[in-house]
Amino acid sequence: MAPSLEATSADPDSVASVLANPLLQKPNLVAPEPEHCPGPESQQAGKADSCAGCPNQAICATAPKGPDPDIPLITARLSGVKHKILILSGKGGVGKSTFTSLLAHAFATNAEQTVGVMDTDICGPSIPKMLGVESETIHISSAGWSPAWAMDNLAVMSIQFMLPNRDDAIIWRGPKKNGLIKQFLKDVEWGDLDFLLVDTPPGTSDEHLSVNTYLKESGIDGAVMVTTPQEVSLLDVRKEIDFCRKAGIRVLGLVENMSGFVCPKCTHESDIFKATTGGGRKLAEEMGIAFLGSVPLDPRIGMACDYGESFFDSFPDSPACAALKGVVKGLATEIGLDPRVVMPEEVNEA
Repeated sequence: MAPSLEATSADPDSVASVLANPLLQKPNLVAPEPEHCPGPESQQAGKADSCAGCPNQAICATAPKGPDPDIPLITARLSGVKHKILILSGKGGVGKSTFTSLLAHAFATNAEQTVGVMDTDICGPSIPKMLGVESETIHISSAGWSPAWAMDNLAVMSIQFMLPNRDDAIIWRGPKKNGLIKQFLKDVEWGDLDFLLVDTPPGTSDEHLSVNTYLKESGIDGAVMVTTPQEVSLLDVRKEIDFCRKAGIRVLGLVENMSGFVCPKCTHESDIFKATTGGGRKLAEEMGIAFLGSVPLDPRIGMACDYGESFFDSFPDSPACAALKGVVKGLATEIGLDPRVVMPEEVNEA
C-alpha cells in the first residue's frame, strides 16, 4: 500500500485539529505518553487521575491551553480598520508582493483613503523596498510601534525595519514567526485604516494559520489569490483555495499576474507563460470564485518596485496600469464597496 497523509480527527496533527488550534505547541515531554493519557494538549492534561505519577505531569499541567489571551487585544487594536484583505497564492514567484504593493498604491491614489500593508513574509521581506521605505526603522512610543509611512496615506510594517543589516538572513522556526506576526497586529499603532493588506509567503503553513487566527475575531474580508497562467502555478493555487475553504476564509477572487508581455515601445502583448490548461480565468470558473482580471507583464513594473515608486504615477498609460485599475474595481465590488468611491473617475483619468 502506498503511504498516505490521511489522519483521524483525534490526531493532534490532523487538518481539523490544526485549524481548530493552529497556534497550539505540543509540550516537550520527558517520557512517552502512558496508555490512558488524556493528551498533553487537552484541558485535563496534568490534572486527570491517570496523570498521577506520570513524569510528564508538571509539564502538561503548565502548558498553555485554550484561546490566545491576546486575541481580544488584537481585535481592539484593529477596531479602526475597515477592511482586511489577505494576498495569497500557494506558489512562490507569482508576484504576490509586487501585486500587494501595486494594490496598495492603487487604493492610496484616492487621498481620502488610508491604507496599511503588513508584510508577513518573514524570511523574504520585499515590501519595504517596493514601497520605498527600506531604510526606515521602527519607532516605539507609549501608543505602540509606529509603522513607516510610504505616503501620507500609506503605512507599512515589516521585519525589514528591524534588521541590523539589510542583507541579514532571518533563520527562525514557526513559533518565533508567529510571535512577530502577533506583535505586528497587537503592538503596531495602525490607527484608522480603510484597508489593511496582508502580504504572505508561499504555502499554507505557520504564517497563514497565525494571521487567520489572530484576525478572525476582528473580521477578515477575505483573500485575493494571485497566479500566473501556467499549470505549474495553478496546481499550488488550487491547494491555497482549498486551505481558505477549510480555514473559513472567503476567497474574494483570483488575479492572473504576468498574463502576457507588453512591449513598452509598441505596447504589443505577447504570451510569455502559456496557459496550457486555460489559465487563471478557467481555474476561477472551475473553483466557483470571481476572476478579478489579468495583469500583463511590463518591465516598468519591476523598475518602479526597484525604485520604490508608484507605478500608477510613473506610467499611467501602461496597459498593465489599466488592468490593475480593473482589478481594484472588481475587488471593491466583492467587498461591498462602490468602485467609483474607491477609485473615483478623476483618479482613473489622471
